[in-house]
Parts: sequence; C-alpha cells; structure tokens
Amino acid sequence: MRIAHVMAGAPMGGAEAFFERLCLAQHAAGEQVLAVIRRDPGRAARLRAGGLAPVELGFGGYLDLRTGPALAAVLARFRPQVVVAWQNRAARFAPRGPWTLVGRLGGYYDLRYYRRCDHLVGNTRALREWFVAQGWPRERAHFVPNFAHDLAGAAPAALPPAPAGTRWLLALGRLHPNKGFDVLLRALALLPPEARLALAGEGPERAALERLARALGVAERVAFLGWRQDVGALLAACAVFVCPSRHEPLGNVVLEAWSAARPVVAAAAQGPSELIRDGATGLLVPREDAAALAGAIGGLLADPARAAMLAAAGRAEFERAHAEAPVLARWRAFLHAVAPATTAVGPG
Repeated sequence: MRIAHVMAGAPMGGAEAFFERLCLAQHAAGEQVLAVIRRDPGRAARLRAGGLAPVELGFGGYLDLRTGPALAAVLARFRPQVVVAWQNRAARFAPRGPWTLVGRLGGYYDLRYYRRCDHLVGNTRALREWFVAQGWPRERAHFVPNFAHDLAGAAPAALPPAPAGTRWLLALGRLHPNKGFDVLLRALALLPPEARLALAGEGPERAALERLARALGVAERVAFLGWRQDVGALLAACAVFVCPSRHEPLGNVVLEAWSAARPVVAAAAQGPSELIRDGATGLLVPREDAAALAGAIGGLLADPARAAMLAAAGRAEFERAHAEAPVLARWRAFLHAVAPATTAVGPG
C-alpha cells in the first residue's frame, strides 16, 4: 500500500515520536511510505537513517501560502492511497484528492481542523467515543493503539551518585503543568529518604520545579536529567516508574515502562486509566493526590514481590497489545479498510 504520513509537529513529543516509529516500521514491513514533515534536521536525519526520504516543508501560520500548494504537488506525484494527517496543523494543510484523508489525533483537539478528513483515528477508545460525541459519524471514527519500542534488556544508565540503598523512581516527559511533576515532588517529600527521583525532560516548568524541590527539602533527592534518548537504560536503572499527569490522553511512557518490565504507578488521567488495570498491570491513584501517590509508590518499594508481579503483567500486556507486530497489523487492517476501492498507483 502507498501511504503518505504528514507531520507538522514539534521536535519533541509523544505523537511526533510515534509518527517516526510508525513510518519506519511500515517502511520496514514493505509498505510504500512517504513522510512529509515540518522542517526539522533531527527528524529528517532519523527518518533517512531508517531508509526513508522525507520531504520537508514550512507548515507555517495562516499567512503561509506556499506549503499548501507544495504539499498538494508532493502528494500528487506520490499518488498515495491513504494520507494520514497527524494533528491540527498537518490536517489544516492536507488537501483532498483521489486518496482517503485520515486525521490522526492523540488528544482532544478542535475538530474544525479535520473538516476535510474522510476518517478520524485516535489512539484510545475514549478518543473515538469523544469524536462521536462531537458529532463525527461513528462509522468514520476509529481506534488504533500505539506501539512502543521494546526496551527490555537495556543496561542500566549511570545515575548521579547516591547513598547505598537508594531506590530510584523515574518520570519522563515535558516539564509542563499537565504532567503533574509538582505532585510527584510533593509525594517524594512523603517517602523515606532512600527514595530518589530521576526526572528526564525539559520544558517551561523546570525553574518552578527546582524551586519547589528546594522548598520541600528534597532538592538533593531529585536529579533533573534534561531530555534523554536512552529511555531503556533509564528504566533499567529505576525501581518504579511514575506517571503523575493531570492530563494524559494516552501515556506512551506507560507503554515504554511496560516494555522494560518496570512496575508503573500513574495518576488516573484519561490515557493511563484506559491502559492500566488497577492492581493488575499497574497502580492508579487519584489525580492531584500526593499522599495517595506516595502511598502507592512506597507500597511497591516495600513489597518487591508485588512490584515484580505488576512488572511482569505489564510486560505481558505490552506484548499482547502494544508491541510493534500487533499494532502494525491493526494499522494495516485499518488502512486497507478505509482506502479507496480503486486507486491509480505507481509501481511498487
């Protein structure tokens, strides 16, 4: 099948990372894939390293009069059967044509950007139901999950020096209020001193989080690691993975932790609540509740057998539903179902 994926997102982010994984995996599986991206040397290099030849366009604001015609010309030359527009900006620029136009959403976005789309696909069942609640026809609303890289078996990362007996917690993500890292710092202050936090990410909240850590008296127990690419190694070095988000439409980080067989404690935001079976594949606690978060984390630190059980169950769930092979099969079935019955395509 000939598939064009269009991404105009930020250099970093969960949807952007999955876009890259999916494009490369479909290409490796023998699909004819065109990746059209907003100009980004890093993303372009990663796609090229995987065998793709990405097209880079401007994808500017409403005064950008060049990207629309350029994208239409690129798609006309490639002649895809399906075009997947990832998130608002790509959907705003993506034209109709002899292909099926799919809007791929990873959050609860304004559907006016997707008016030209034939179908919408979300990465959770809750998103699909939300599409329908907004008036989108049910028969054109779909759910296809994400997959994460299998991070099992990585050698543990070298974390900052710490006293003997330290138990590292790990949290990952953009340092933004939605991620709830302030709640996690308050929970850390309620945990025994052998619990330390490795926080990997950057963002506008870093200075505020550093101030809060000092005010809570836990600054020496928190390692702000910045953006990291060695997620598997970080997971291998931690005892518990924590996702404290106030707002989390999916939670790719949960899938990564499952793949690495690490026990997960998460706030009950939309995505983690759908992914995790509380007490079976992880632990869920109320959002904004530092005491409950500390209680769940502390319980796992004190009960290694239960932590290991949750880690094994999470790994099994990853293999069943969120590893590359089952998700690629779901995407393949979805794309074939929505593609035009007859499409003039080029060789391959």
